Amino acid sequence: MTDRTPADTVEVHPDTEALVAAAAVRFVEVVVAAQAARGSASVVLTGGGTGIGLLKRVRKSPGTIDWSKLDIFWGDERFVPAADPERNELQAREALLDHVPVTPSRVHPVASSDGEYPDPIEAAAEYSAAVHAHLAEHGSFDLHLLGMGGEGHVNSLFPDTDAVREDHELVVAVTNSPKPPPVRVTLTLPAVRRTRHVVLVVGGAAKAEAVAAAIAGAKAVDIPAAGAQGTESTTWLLDKDAAADLG
Repeated sequence: MTDRTPADTVEVHPDTEALVAAAAVRFVEVVVAAQAARGSASVVLTGGGTGIGLLKRVRKSPGTIDWSKLDIFWGDERFVPAADPERNELQAREALLDHVPVTPSRVHPVASSDGEYPDPIEAAAEYSAAVHAHLAEHGSFDLHLLGMGGEGHVNSLFPDTDAVREDHELVVAVTNSPKPPPVRVTLTLPAVRRTRHVVLVVGGAAKAEAVAAAIAGAKAVDIPAAGAQGTESTTWLLDKDAAADLG
C-alpha cells in the first residue's frame, strides 16, 4: 500500500526561473478561482528560495486577487525571535505581504519564541486553534504550497519522525529537527490533506531521487512528500534537474 495515487499532475520546467514563474501563475489561478466560487480564499505558504521567489513574482503579477479576502497561513515556522531573518513569516512579508492590502486579521502567523507563547508546544496549540477555526468555517484550505528537501521532507515533517507519523493533530511542535534550527512548529500531513489544491515546487538535482520515490508511491514515513495530497488536485512543479530520475 502506498501513500500516493497515480493521479498527480507533473510539470517539468527548463530551469528555476521558469519553475518559479509557473508556481506564481498557479498561485494566482487558484486564489482567483476560489474567490470567484466562494467569495474568499486561503493559502498556506512555504519558505525557501523558490517559496519566497514565487511570492515576489505574485507581487509583480497578482492578476485579479482580492487581497482583502485572502486568509494566509504557513506550513511551518522556525521557532525563533520575531525579528530573526530565518522566520518564514518575515521573509513572506518582505517579499509580498507588506506590499499588498491584506487584512491583518486574516494573516495567521505562528507565534515567535520571544512573543506571547515562548514555549513551542503552547505556540503550536495557539496556531492549531487558528487552523481549526478556519477549517470549521471554510472546510478546507484552497492552496498549500510546499517545497521539498533532498531527503523528501515537506514543512517540518522529516523522514522517520514523530511529526510525520502524526495522524490526528493538525499542528505539532518539533523540538529535534534534523535541520537547524531544531525547534519548529509545523502543519502535519492530516492538515495538508485538508487542502483542495496541493502544489509541490521542487528544483535541483539533489532532490531528483526523492521526487521520483514520492511520485512512485513511497511511504510517507520514508519520504514525507509522498503523503502530501490535495482533495481536488496534487501538482508537482519541477525543474528538469529535479525530474531527472522520472521515467
